Amino acid sequence: MNLNLSAFASGLTFGLGLIVSQMINPVKVLSFLDVTGNWDPSLALVMVGALLTLGLLQWLIKKSAKHKPSTNKTKPALSKKIDAKLITGATLFGIGWGLSGLCPGPALMGLTSGLSGSYVFVAAMFIGFLLFNLLHRKH
Repeated sequence: MNLNLSAFASGLTFGLGLIVSQMINPVKVLSFLDVTGNWDPSLALVMVGALLTLGLLQWLIKKSAKHKPSTNKTKPALSKKIDAKLITGATLFGIGWGLSGLCPGPALMGLTSGLSGSYVFVAAMFIGFLLFNLLHRKH
């Protein structure tokens, strides 16, 4: 139960952060991405805040891990290889973000506010999930 409450609180905080920072507003995001036109640098502050929070949390986790032995014997399988799949995925993500002004988190939050673009984006995202599974299904 405690884990569920923690997950709920994290999701709620993340969602509220998206709303307060206006990351669910595609016009705001597209204005940030338009560095040669009417650029709005305010979302850079959101990114700096996220990086500072991440850095602080990683430091706290590493500090607390030094004081107690780990019971986790498995290591995450993180690939450091830059391959065609990674580049293709990152490119498609960037194109989608640049065209729509949305990425998955803000698009899901946009569903709660009735933004029609969010419905189209989320539908396309799930179609992409299905296509990926069809193309990469192990036989």
